[in-house]
Amino acid sequence: MTHTLVLLRHGESQWNRENRFTGWVDVPLSERGVEEARAAGRLLRAEGLAFDRAFTSLLRRAIETLHLTLSELDELWIPVEKSWRLNERMYGALQGLDKAETAARHGEAQVKLWRRSYDVPPPPLPADAPGHPSHDRRYASLRADEVPASESLRDTVARMVPYWESHLAPALRRGETVLVAAHGNSLRALVKHLESIDDDAIVELNIPTGIPRLYRLDSSLRPVERRYLGDEHAARAAAEAVARQGAAR
Repeated sequence: MTHTLVLLRHGESQWNRENRFTGWVDVPLSERGVEEARAAGRLLRAEGLAFDRAFTSLLRRAIETLHLTLSELDELWIPVEKSWRLNERMYGALQGLDKAETAARHGEAQVKLWRRSYDVPPPPLPADAPGHPSHDRRYASLRADEVPASESLRDTVARMVPYWESHLAPALRRGETVLVAAHGNSLRALVKHLESIDDDAIVELNIPTGIPRLYRLDSSLRPVERRYLGDEHAARAAAEAVARQGAAR
């Protein structure tokens, strides 16, 4: 018996469009992002997939993507679970900054470390900054040590893997077909865990917006098949575009 899991990075957000670091800032989808989410639903329908349960973050771009995708599938009725553990990586003091301008100021190598390295976090967001998550009531139930001021990918893995073990994996083992609509880095964390990618190789992994990634998992929940739906070349080009976002203009 195989288990079916689909990972979906949210459609393009307004700040993706503006090439800004987003992190935990709650920005909406762009018009293109709305269409990407609907197109994802059409790809899933063409694949003949039907979902039993979905998971998403507490950020609207992922929630909106999930809603639009499920609407295309006529599956808005399925159970949906939301968790901060699926949120994007917290980009700290970089949130809101233009990626290319930041690369011009600090150098592309430094920005690549902040964006794509495994264990180098960006500069932290001050606790008294208006955008610090400790001031947001959706995180009021978290312990103080769970509220990040900045995160590396390693930190994101540390909060993501327990959620995989406590929520996602049990749903899959029950035989449910699962859709996860989340973010570039929370999904990189999950892919790293699923595919046993080492710390150095994960730097080069980029996940495109709005293109479903299908996994067939064995009884141990290890991948026996993995692929993006739709045009393979389009998915590769979209991932390469994500990699170029940190280049100076």
